[in-house]
Amino acid sequence: MSEVTQNLLGAPLNRRQFLTRSLAASTAFAIPNIIPASALGRGGAVAPSERIVMGAIGLGGRGSGDLGWMLGEADVQFVAVCDVRKANREGAKNAVDGKNGNKDCAAYRDMRDLLGKHTEIDAMLIATGDRWHTPASILAMQAGKDVYCEKPGALTIAQGQALVAATQRYGRVFQTGAQRASEANFIVAGELARQGKLGKVHTVYAHLGYLPDWPRVNAVLPPQPEPSKEELDWDLWLGPAPWRPYNAGFIPQYPSPGWYTQYDFAGGIPQWGSHTILQCQLDLGLADTSPVTYEYPKDLKGAGMTVHFANGLKLVAKCDGWRGSCGVKYEGPDGWVAAADGYEKPDVSSPSLLRDSKKLLQDYLARTQRPLNHVRDFLNCVKSRRTPVTSAEVAHRTMTTNLIMDICLDLKRDLKWDPVKQEFPGDDEANRLRSRAMREPWQV
Repeated sequence: MSEVTQNLLGAPLNRRQFLTRSLAASTAFAIPNIIPASALGRGGAVAPSERIVMGAIGLGGRGSGDLGWMLGEADVQFVAVCDVRKANREGAKNAVDGKNGNKDCAAYRDMRDLLGKHTEIDAMLIATGDRWHTPASILAMQAGKDVYCEKPGALTIAQGQALVAATQRYGRVFQTGAQRASEANFIVAGELARQGKLGKVHTVYAHLGYLPDWPRVNAVLPPQPEPSKEELDWDLWLGPAPWRPYNAGFIPQYPSPGWYTQYDFAGGIPQWGSHTILQCQLDLGLADTSPVTYEYPKDLKGAGMTVHFANGLKLVAKCDGWRGSCGVKYEGPDGWVAAADGYEKPDVSSPSLLRDSKKLLQDYLARTQRPLNHVRDFLNCVKSRRTPVTSAEVAHRTMTTNLIMDICLDLKRDLKWDPVKQEFPGDDEANRLRSRAMREPWQV
């Protein structure tokens, strides 16, 4: 090489200048000149590597609300939605496209198409009708997705067992949508009970809601002309439930509950107990078991229904006792506390119980590292692989309580349960009701 090298413009460069400029040029080619702030996570944007890519199945009333909640989280990006009803899936697609600023959200009628085509999805929101919760969740986990599924987590005890097994088999994160487990008033009430501020809690009350006014039935309504599959895929709407002819009366339209009171499509006690009984068991450290005795109620609407845990705790599911819905109440020898939707703060037997309520809440947050946001807890667990606050095991064990209460009502007699073996000791009639037939190909 000569002592002097000519550049493209003919200006002389010595060897040192040439090598210095060559190094600078190679570095410039290695790193892009302009990097969008969004790619680095600056300016309030979330870097792509930190985003959780999501899809959604079931986008009616509750599902659309959950979708809006999740769209409000900065690190969530929805790319696909699915609903058997055209109006629901188009509404969801429009909401996602509006958030993303494009028209790219894919919309499907059949969840199998969504799960099969979108390998980039990390997690699924599932807010279908109750009959679909477990089958859809297991299909999503089989496809490698984490799952946030609305309550109730299962329609039978056998489904709950299958749900827990699927999370273990596929290594997936599962959160059931019992959002009060992440709300301040319910947490404070639970902390008062857990920390002995009430003495040893002996009785808990769970809101039963409207069930006694709208008891479960199993109607087969007169056939009506079936909509086109594009408008409403009736076969997929039924899913694992027994087939019956289409009737618009099965579709909830306020004030008609639609499928909510149908045995084939929903539970009875679980319609409210999946909120409140779950909360009671979680707060009292009993979310890994279920009561051992169940008393058939003489007056469900008045006195409610009573069950007993192995440790002697009594749980009463009843309609009244709160100023709002989805209430819980814990009683001990030193006082009581109650919380429900709409409370500014928990009700207590003595104002002194709430003297340190802020510290109780702060200590809980520090101890558990949980946010006061149920969706956020799920999203954090997707990233960390931690078990969510209302995991599949919590969903299953608390739903078992609900479902045995249903069986007690159906059989019209008291029941005994073994939570270790998960069976009714020596009771073949009751044991047969731990599962129910599921229509092909949706068995779990």
